[in-house]
Amino acid sequence: MNQQKLPNATAVLVLGIVSIVGCCCYGVVGIITGIIGLVLYKKDNALYQQNPELYSDYSNLNTGRILCIIGLVLSVLYIIYIVVMLAVFGAETLSDPDLLQERLRELSGQ
Repeated sequence: MNQQKLPNATAVLVLGIVSIVGCCCYGVVGIITGIIGLVLYKKDNALYQQNPELYSDYSNLNTGRILCIIGLVLSVLYIIYIVVMLAVFGAETLSDPDLLQERLRELSGQ
């Protein structure tokens, strides 16, 4: 029997990689691509579970899923970091490097 590739396995893998790299773009790109990758994973996984002997690249699909989850976690952590920094220092302080250094000295007690 001739095995075929899952339709979105490569797309899920690419979206997982992009979600890890995209966490550096304020986390938004990582969250969007991670969620899209997980949705595509769910569709292909259901297809694979119906007839496993028909498809050959299930490992790429699982690897993409893991990368999407890692990208989502990193993106969420980065967004939490940004929110905490804004809450502690404020937007004006973060945009002015001299003011930021002054606030950091104040916090450290120097």
